[in-house]
Amino acid sequence: MANEKISVVDGIKKTNIPYGRLGSSGLQVSRICLGMMTFGDTKWREWILNEEQSRPIIKRALELGIYFFDTADVYSFSVCEEITERALNDFAIREEIVVATKVFRTMSDGPNQKVLSRKHIFDACDASLKRLNMDYIDLYQIHRWDYETPIEETMEALH
Repeated sequence: MANEKISVVDGIKKTNIPYGRLGSSGLQVSRICLGMMTFGDTKWREWILNEEQSRPIIKRALELGIYFFDTADVYSFSVCEEITERALNDFAIREEIVVATKVFRTMSDGPNQKVLSRKHIFDACDASLKRLNMDYIDLYQIHRWDYETPIEETMEALH
């Protein structure tokens, strides 16, 4: 039996959860963002919650009107993005949620996968889109500063 999608609009009305603009952008986000780093595989960190344990938390966040979710490709070696995809696909209305993910340089040992080069950013973004099973990412961020790649190249790739 399919899950019924949760409208965060209903949650916002019930809980009066605050939301506002993200920085100086026009993007409206819930003031509380559910960080997904703790969801994934204990092979990454022993304190991680598995998928079965994480789903009720994600569902409850949506019910409360929390619609901003933050993940990263590196969390649990990408398993976190996969769990995020399955839960949000089951519970959320895509147009009502904001999904943020991040890129850095620790996903593989390939020479072009260790820096925030244009190539790596594009490859990592494509991989995140596939894992998240989404057509777009609302907020794509660099996870850490890269001293090896000119900032102009990184910023141009993100633009």
